[in-house]
Amino acid sequence: MSIEFRKEYFADERDDNLNEIGKPTQRQDALGHVTGRSPYYDDHLFDGLLHIRCVRSPHHHARIRRIDTSEAERMPGVVRIVTGKDVPHNLNTLLSLLDFGLDDEPLLSDKKVAYKGEPVAAVIADTERQARDAVAKVRVEWEELTPVLDVEEAIKPGAPSVNETYPKNLFVYHGKYDHQKLRFGDVEAGFAQADKIIEGRYQMSPIEQAPTETCGAIAAPETNDRFVVYTSTQALFFSLDTTSKLLKTPSNRLHFIGGTVGGGFGGKVDSLHEPLAVLGTMLTGRPCKYMFDRAEEMQVGAPRGAERWYLKDGVMNDGRIVARKFTGYFDSGAYTRLSSYAIIKGVGHLPGPYTIPNVYADVYCVFTNRTPATAMRGFGITGVDFAIEAHMDKVAIAVGMDPIELRILNAYRDGDMKAHRRLAKNTALIECCHVAAEKSKWPLSQQARQASSLRDGGGERAKMPAHTVLDQKGMVTGYSAGSYAQGNKKSQSPAQPQPSMPRHDQAPVTPRYEQPPRPQPQPASTYTPPPSASPPPAAPAEQRRTTRFSSISGFRRR
Repeated sequence: MSIEFRKEYFADERDDNLNEIGKPTQRQDALGHVTGRSPYYDDHLFDGLLHIRCVRSPHHHARIRRIDTSEAERMPGVVRIVTGKDVPHNLNTLLSLLDFGLDDEPLLSDKKVAYKGEPVAAVIADTERQARDAVAKVRVEWEELTPVLDVEEAIKPGAPSVNETYPKNLFVYHGKYDHQKLRFGDVEAGFAQADKIIEGRYQMSPIEQAPTETCGAIAAPETNDRFVVYTSTQALFFSLDTTSKLLKTPSNRLHFIGGTVGGGFGGKVDSLHEPLAVLGTMLTGRPCKYMFDRAEEMQVGAPRGAERWYLKDGVMNDGRIVARKFTGYFDSGAYTRLSSYAIIKGVGHLPGPYTIPNVYADVYCVFTNRTPATAMRGFGITGVDFAIEAHMDKVAIAVGMDPIELRILNAYRDGDMKAHRRLAKNTALIECCHVAAEKSKWPLSQQARQASSLRDGGGERAKMPAHTVLDQKGMVTGYSAGSYAQGNKKSQSPAQPQPSMPRHDQAPVTPRYEQPPRPQPQPASTYTPPPSASPPPAAPAEQRRTTRFSSISGFRRR
């Protein structure tokens, strides 16, 4: 579906002069930042504040045989220890709120861990020191499993299953295919026509965003049986709805406050801290803070995922690229989070800003026993751009051509047909090449200098291929394209079970807090996870129910 921007709307409020460049325009939040007055989530103080620290897996891949919290519960200052059985709906995928993907990640794992550092229990204590000491006293019996840490190893037959929702370690798109595909023309016919075949392999490692302010949230009881949450999230409504979903509580009981983020770059969208902070508050009746320390931020804070690309070009001796084939692997880590969406963006970016008559792409979202990947500046685009442009240089060397002139020769012109079956417009790569060459004093031929994005496009270049080769490669069955947020009205329960929690009708929000009686120490206990069952192929029916969300990314859904 094409998007048209209707500039007549709000015409009185628009200023399209774009005349701010070169002017000293001050950001609205700059004064608060430089004077130290901007309130971040950790600046909000509460009397009786509790601290949450997590017990984490020392293994990349292991089954949980038993969690013994008895000794930890007797440690000084410990108020409560939370395990997976305390989470009302202990399975989530952020993008299921947008009808995209199946729930696959527990808030606290209670059967199996799929990456090193995955949380299996949370200690809530009066001080952070006491919480850390108690974490060291939680005993977990592990059964180590073979990990798989490479994307191509993970999808070989017989590879260990990382994520039981997707037992073949491949995300399933739209309930139909185990990869994203793009077909335009006949790439094999293009290769047969080409004078040269140039192939390349390109790889990006994971990149940690490393924000100055580590990820975290503080939750506290509010009046009217609500909860206020101060958070570092970059996606306030995603976090609110994810919390509502995991805790099976109406979203109108949650009052989220954010907006000031101490560095993020995309890495603060996963909504891990808010649900656990609110759950801790529900279970203890006291404000709870859950934040990563620096070591956690670097180990389990989700990075930009690793990518591996294979490119194969069919090229004529004069430099025209007549066929381009992609095979790409995104390392999603142990769970989906945002990698599947990143691939949608990446495939939408192929074959780069170039007019190529035959294009073929298969791009896979692969699960491995590594830290789950998430957003980071331009994720889905930067990796494939790196691969495409590195490959263009390789092609230029192979055909003995100037690399900038190779790009000018193959660049989109206005009116060209893209591989996504849309006509190119407002193209400007050629002009960008001219400016780059001029600034760097890079010599160009007269023909390259006279090229323009406004000429030589359209015509034959605007036509659809006479024939596009289609296939059913990667088709799967047994998956539903539906999701949790889409709901099932026929079976939707009219009333949702609510977790047991104290009420705080009289509790002020901040800065003072009426401390309730401290919960009585609970008898020492051990938690033994239920016996593991054989992995279900996919169970969307159980994951598609219940909580209604008041908003998704700010848009009200009814």
